[in-house]
Amino acid sequence: MAYDVVVLGSGPGGYVAAIRASQLGFKVAIIEKESLGGICLNWGCIPTKALLKSAQVFEYIKHAKEYGIEASGQPQFESVVKRSRGVADKMSKGVQFLMKKNKIDVIMGFGKIKTKGQIEVTKADGTKEVVEGKHIIIATGARARQLPAMPIDGKKIIGYREAMVMPQQPKSMIVVGSGAIGVEFAYFYNSMGTKVTIVEFMPRIVPVEDEDISKELEKTYKKYGIDIMTNAEVTAVDTSGTGVKATVKTANGNVTLEADVLLSAAGVVANIEGIGLEENGIKTEKGRLVVDKYYQTNIPGIYAIGDCAPGQALAHVASKEAIICVEAIGYNEKKYHHAPEALDYGNVPGCTYCVPEIASVGFTEKQAKEAGYEIKVGKFPLSASGKASAAGHTEGFVKVIFDAKYGEWLGTHMIGYNVTEIIAQTVTARKLETTYHEVLNSIHPHPTISESVKDAIEVAYGEAIHL
Repeated sequence: MAYDVVVLGSGPGGYVAAIRASQLGFKVAIIEKESLGGICLNWGCIPTKALLKSAQVFEYIKHAKEYGIEASGQPQFESVVKRSRGVADKMSKGVQFLMKKNKIDVIMGFGKIKTKGQIEVTKADGTKEVVEGKHIIIATGARARQLPAMPIDGKKIIGYREAMVMPQQPKSMIVVGSGAIGVEFAYFYNSMGTKVTIVEFMPRIVPVEDEDISKELEKTYKKYGIDIMTNAEVTAVDTSGTGVKATVKTANGNVTLEADVLLSAAGVVANIEGIGLEENGIKTEKGRLVVDKYYQTNIPGIYAIGDCAPGQALAHVASKEAIICVEAIGYNEKKYHHAPEALDYGNVPGCTYCVPEIASVGFTEKQAKEAGYEIKVGKFPLSASGKASAAGHTEGFVKVIFDAKYGEWLGTHMIGYNVTEIIAQTVTARKLETTYHEVLNSIHPHPTISESVKDAIEVAYGEAIHL
């Protein structure tokens, strides 16, 4: 079976690459070992948001009196999990439809690059077939990182996959790691009634975010009743009893934590084992494939995108890399009219869907200063937002950072109600090289959370009206 483009993996990188290649007139096949849509649709972005929505609905019920409504109810944990799986299944079926619509052949099995231009696919029944592809795109994604002190057993020490489908709700949980996965599950389980303790190795939670964001989330989580330990490391876990006992190394000595279950949320590692990289001399570095700006590896005709490539491990990054990669192939094959623009990794938004939500893009305040900028910083609390007050979610703020000399928009950092929906404004504005002047001269609708971005800019330039 011969194709123009063969994609290994069907996550938000792989399936997007396949569709774009088909749109450009290539004959395309996609190889997937498990479920179409990859981790994002089946075990990541989508089903976790469904769980979080259920937690938010339960939070509304608990606080219904604050909205003038009498309501009561208890979560049915199994039903919450069932709804999440249903949402994931629907999305995966949507990808199946897109494959048929775009006339993409789906080959189920584990793919391994045999030689340049050939992938050997091992089916579930053990049979094998060889698929030929002039261009091979590796989009094999990533999995939960396992730490030596806490090997995942799927029962008492779990990863994000197990956290999504636990047969019953634990009474207590230790969450190791406070990146997006860690703080999202911490919020979900705490909201449902589980006693949660977060253990973070770094000095602050959500350590990739601006320091003000970390402080605000920690303050809010402690208000929720979540215990937080920073500058802390789990050095051993004992699972011999009914639950887990974790030995935590802190600045003040060792502490023992006990819980029903421990969630290891210490990041991800790329799926690059056993796919024929070493046999074909395909270079890797720090656990990722080495690629050029159009995602070609050191072997012509073999490409890598998404979590197995060097960029940020985010679904929207994988999708954009997929399009750039395929359009570059199309340009070289005279099926696309121009060379695509390389991705600016300094203008990639990050979103975390805990409550309050976190959204950010560009320089943090610390990074801007370290880069040598003289800056103007504006911070607008959502307690002063009419929309946030009406919604009953006044926690958080919008923080903007501008270059004082030229007015360049260096970064935005938000924590609060629905802020993930408005970060794209900053991304687009930065792409267009917009200054503060253009934003302040653009009318923002009232009442909205989005107008808080304008309010924060007014603060930065000493023109605050609503503060």
